[in-house]
Amino acid sequence: MIRYTLRCEKGHAFESWFQSSAAYESQEKRHLVNCPSCGSDKIERAIMAPRVVSKKGREAAAPAAPVEAAGSEATPLLMAQEVELRAKIKELRDHIVKNADNVGERFPSEARKMHYGDIEHRPIYGEASPEEARSLIDEGVEVSPLPVLPDDRN
Repeated sequence: MIRYTLRCEKGHAFESWFQSSAAYESQEKRHLVNCPSCGSDKIERAIMAPRVVSKKGREAAAPAAPVEAAGSEATPLLMAQEVELRAKIKELRDHIVKNADNVGERFPSEARKMHYGDIEHRPIYGEASPEEARSLIDEGVEVSPLPVLPDDRN
């Protein structure tokens, strides 16, 4: 996982996690990276200083009491802001799962049917390949990926 500090065309700064730099570049090219403040998809990476900490530095920088959020484990390198962000993303995912229908692999067809008025609108989530998601976006269907947290991969 890699964390980027990003900035939109309006100057809003935010951070986001990606599987790799290639994953960021792929999502950015497909306009899937959006500013959480204004929704702009004109995003660029902000200048970042790499965080390199020696073993001695890690021991000196370790907090006396780790910061924890419900359902996540803190480590000396996991900053309080990261813990808070992960907790908010988990809360968002939990809300969607609780309040929307999981249509699984039928997601692209169900989203299209709602978009074109063939069926009643309702909150749904499911699975779509990157190509299917791009096709939906090109048709004007409003879709957003569910954020994936590192804990989801375990």
